[in-house]
Amino acid sequence: MSAAMFLPGFVGISATLAYLGMTLILSAFVLETRGRLSSRAGLYLWMMIVGSALLAIRAAHMGEWAFLILEAVWCVAAIAALTGPRAPVPSQAG
Repeated sequence: MSAAMFLPGFVGISATLAYLGMTLILSAFVLETRGRLSSRAGLYLWMMIVGSALLAIRAAHMGEWAFLILEAVWCVAAIAALTGPRAPVPSQAG
């Protein structure tokens, strides 16, 4: 039984939030792999935090517990990276 059965009016909203979260995470990934954004940059980490939090909301709403755990851990890891000490970025001499 999923939580969506108890909050049927929230299904459309949670789906919209999930698409927004997915867009944020995928955009951060594409920008990072194209060299346009560092995975240590604040913008990248905020995109991951917000995106994974939105996906976690959807996962909780739909009762997708494995996905909820994945997104919660991803969100916490991004928060830790954003708030923790920053290691220097190695230079790419070439």
